[in-house]
Amino acid sequence: MSTGVQVKICGMTDAAAVKAAVAAGARYLGFVFFTKSPRNLTFDRAAELTALVPAGLCKVALLVNADDGFIDSLLATVPIDMLQLHGTESPGRVSEIRERFGLPVMKAVGVADESDLPPLLDYAKVADQLLVDAKPPRNSELPGGNGLTFDWRLIAGRRWPVPWMLAGGLTPENVAEAAHLTGARQVDVSTGVEAAPGQKDAAKIHAFLAAAGAADG
Repeated sequence: MSTGVQVKICGMTDAAAVKAAVAAGARYLGFVFFTKSPRNLTFDRAAELTALVPAGLCKVALLVNADDGFIDSLLATVPIDMLQLHGTESPGRVSEIRERFGLPVMKAVGVADESDLPPLLDYAKVADQLLVDAKPPRNSELPGGNGLTFDWRLIAGRRWPVPWMLAGGLTPENVAEAAHLTGARQVDVSTGVEAAPGQKDAAKIHAFLAAAGAADG
């Protein structure tokens, strides 16, 4: 997939999934460091998996309200290229992490209705990228990876000062429509390419990348 919509496969947990994502043409691979997630990794396991990622592909660490000590320990063990903040981090905290650790930062913002859109502009002032995700259910312990979509018409035609990525309930069957409706040039998938929570399916990964590639233009 040399052109088309760029894809991030998030929640890598085993070597087969990493190899499938690389072979299919993913540009970003996500590794989760959040104990409540079925995709959570230890630092040592993440180091083993990131070693399989070729140079030029972006290795992203998904963090949820992580403190500096946690990030220090992570980066001492795992060669990460980008930090994805998926908690309730304020714009100030995003800016602080970006400055302290010297890595690009992607901030996830959950969307359910029009009232959730203004924070995207605030975060766009301090983050390198935005992840526009479906807002989790009220009592969910997971800030993302819930397999839920939101009304894509809410962001149709909207643009922000930094690159952005669409997430939330994307699958091989709906990613082309989602990209067409929103104008997204980057998409993020986790649950939509799994056989079970935390278990990626190689066939679904390839199908997703093919569909995203077909969404170009």
